[in-house]
Amino acid sequence: MMDHILSILIFFPALAGILGFIIQKDSIRAYGVSVAVVEFTLSLWLWFAFDGNVSGMQFMENLPLVPSYGINYILGVDGISLFIIILASFFTMIGIASLTDTPNEKNMIITLLFLQMTMVGVFAALDAIVFYVFWELSLVPMVYIIGAWGGPLRIYASIKFFLYTFAGSLVMLVGMLFMAFFYYQATGTWSFSILEWYRLILPESFQLWLFVAFFIGFAIKVPMFPFHTWLPYAHGQAPTIGSVILAAILLKMGTYAFIRFSLPLFPDASAFFMVPIAIIAIIMIIYTAMVAYAQEDVKQVVAYSSISHMGVIILGTFALNVEGISGSIFLMIAHGVVSGALFLLVGVIYDRRHTKLMSEFGGLANVMPRYATIFGIMLMASVGMPLTINFVGEFLSLLGFYNQSHMLTLLAGTAIIVGAIYMLSAYKKMFFGNEIKEENKNLPDVSKRELIALLPLAVITIWLGVYPKPVLGPIDNSVKAIVQLMHNKSQSDLAKERIPNLVKTKEIVIDEDETSTEEAH
Repeated sequence: MMDHILSILIFFPALAGILGFIIQKDSIRAYGVSVAVVEFTLSLWLWFAFDGNVSGMQFMENLPLVPSYGINYILGVDGISLFIIILASFFTMIGIASLTDTPNEKNMIITLLFLQMTMVGVFAALDAIVFYVFWELSLVPMVYIIGAWGGPLRIYASIKFFLYTFAGSLVMLVGMLFMAFFYYQATGTWSFSILEWYRLILPESFQLWLFVAFFIGFAIKVPMFPFHTWLPYAHGQAPTIGSVILAAILLKMGTYAFIRFSLPLFPDASAFFMVPIAIIAIIMIIYTAMVAYAQEDVKQVVAYSSISHMGVIILGTFALNVEGISGSIFLMIAHGVVSGALFLLVGVIYDRRHTKLMSEFGGLANVMPRYATIFGIMLMASVGMPLTINFVGEFLSLLGFYNQSHMLTLLAGTAIIVGAIYMLSAYKKMFFGNEIKEENKNLPDVSKRELIALLPLAVITIWLGVYPKPVLGPIDNSVKAIVQLMHNKSQSDLAKERIPNLVKTKEIVIDEDETSTEEAH
């Protein structure tokens, strides 16, 4: 079974979704939760069987699809993708379990199961065409979730989300086709295997153009400034479960793809564009933090906060060293846990009051103490408080970029302080103050079903903040392999300066009188 564990993880939810059409409406929630629990258990089994000391791909599968053009069904996981797959299965389970009374609940649960197939497929695919198919398929369930269950502007939000991401994906596809063509020119055979593409060393001029093609597709998905305008609409109009999955998993596709494609395929271009991308990331961090502070809708505060933290992930990714990239991957997981929890918490209060305006609340800590406590824990994690999960990722990301530019890192660090200001301000407006509105006086505290969804997230937030090694260790090993590959392929002096060499070599020093060896980097 372990030989095909990744295929099972991908297609089991989809098969269960098809069978879901024949399940009675009264039983569909229990069915959906059962499927999601089995999927999450399988993902934990994958982690248990994963060898954290191995840097390369594990559980690989290879099946020819269109052999004449080198298109194959290739799957595999390493430390970079393993935990994002676990995160996807975890949040699907949490999302289905915490669903409130939803119209057409059966369609919602089936849609979530199909969405899970596409998410796991993106993070497990090692063939560019297979990756692209799952990448595009992920749009369909999310557009349906926003368009069918969203707010008053749901059609506008879903179409904007689709057009932005689909347009970016087409440019990315052109880049993939060019990569396959260059591989054909170099070897005489077609291949879309990402691992085989890693062996190509392209001229820097080609790298620059291809980097831009891939960058457009990935940057829109993240979304990076100035492509970010679709996200606040998508979050604002999406139902709670849509926002949770979007923030926790779908946005990570872009940052993951930078590490899987852009860095190892185009190391010279990555070094060339490092500073411009870092400046864009810092604009993301500062600009969206200031916009978040100006919001009156608590869900929009969390949405813009999410974009701001994605800027830190981009900064760590383009530090081009082990500390930065490992920190950015850990922060992807941390951001998924914390932002997903915050959107769930916003959903809890929206279900009770049917408003997200902070001015409608105040003094909730007296009325809903358990809710206030969990919200407080996730808020502290969001602002990067030590001993919480975000702190580890943000610290490593900034530490990695500090090795490249002290000044830009200082700017990014001060912007994170702004994040603390707007989140604490929002918390103060909602939870403190003596004046409690009549509508809020009898609000019920979090229910058992809501606690089942929220408590595990709070526990993970503290656990991985205190002891991140179980996750950080496997990530670190795979990132070292990527960084070394980048250094070995780099041709320009700029890339060799910015990308560290991690392998110590024995240098032979020959002298007339004696021969000695000395260790050099």
